[in-house]
Amino acid sequence: MMRKILISDDSVAMRQMLKFTLLDANYNVTEAKNGSQALELAKTHQFDLVITDVNMPLLDGLSLVRELRALPKYRFKPILLLTTESDPQKKKTAKAAGATGWILKPFDPEKLLAAIRKVLR
Repeated sequence: MMRKILISDDSVAMRQMLKFTLLDANYNVTEAKNGSQALELAKTHQFDLVITDVNMPLLDGLSLVRELRALPKYRFKPILLLTTESDPQKKKTAKAAGATGWILKPFDPEKLLAAIRKVLR
């Protein structure tokens, strides 16, 4: 069974890099260009994992995590934050919001895939 991953990032280049990495690893990928679009997609589709940027227009990544955690079907689904932010306080806030993990940009494809395999067990 092919696992479904929702990626949310306002950067077209970042979405493309993520998409190529994930498709290459045989994941089914759906893209959202911001947090609001990601939330709408999550409400109407079932994803095994959500990967989101933190800083986005309309609905930022942390707000998206909080909104997803409020939905019964996403209460326990893994959500990874992909960001340029390395501030420990931000990581604490992300954990408190319900994020499963934190990956720094620019990401290393191998490390990203290893993190995904770990949370999708």
